[in-house]
Amino acid sequence: MDASFRRARQPEQKQQRREAILAAARDLALTSGVAGVSLGDIAAAVGLVKSNVLRYFGTREEIYLQLTMRDGTEWADAVTDRLQGAAGIGEMATALADCFAERVLYCDLISHAETMLEHNVSLEVLHTYKLWAIGMYGRVGERIAAVCPELTAAEGTSVVFAAGAFVGRLHPITRPPATLAELYAREPAIAAVFPPFQPALRHFIAATAAGLPSVRGELAQRP
Repeated sequence: MDASFRRARQPEQKQQRREAILAAARDLALTSGVAGVSLGDIAAAVGLVKSNVLRYFGTREEIYLQLTMRDGTEWADAVTDRLQGAAGIGEMATALADCFAERVLYCDLISHAETMLEHNVSLEVLHTYKLWAIGMYGRVGERIAAVCPELTAAEGTSVVFAAGAFVGRLHPITRPPATLAELYAREPAIAAVFPPFQPALRHFIAATAAGLPSVRGELAQRP
């Protein structure tokens, strides 16, 4: 532990400590990937022992869920701004895909949300996270519906949900580990099966949006 460490007692001191932990977790994830960062790594980066980090966040996963909400809010703000001048499904899909492609860490966080980050956290943390997600989906979904009149607001929300699912699958595929990257370099025919991130994501978002009106009501009719 850093010899200069002093326990934060005032609210502003506690918030500063939380921000330092979040900043360290962000930097480490950008370098090593979310899955490659341990609580010990984060603690070392801010000059603390793990028990002191746990005074501010219950678990490593809670730290990264907090970053998911922050980065997701920034993504939603950016998409909302870009949709202001957009018209139609094609431009909407481009706006969403571009904003994802510009935020590598957010894509990495999404890729691990359900399989890793939603585990080992408290009920209260999950409640906050899920309410945030519902609100974010709805806010962007309303803007999508405004840009694409053929879609309802609920269908716009479904587009956002589907886009996140596509990111969760495409992001790891388009960032292969070293051995797989070597295979792709040796075998271009294999590499060609796995498309670049932004074009593939845009295509899948557009296809989903275009198809939703044709299946309208089917989900609600299922027993």
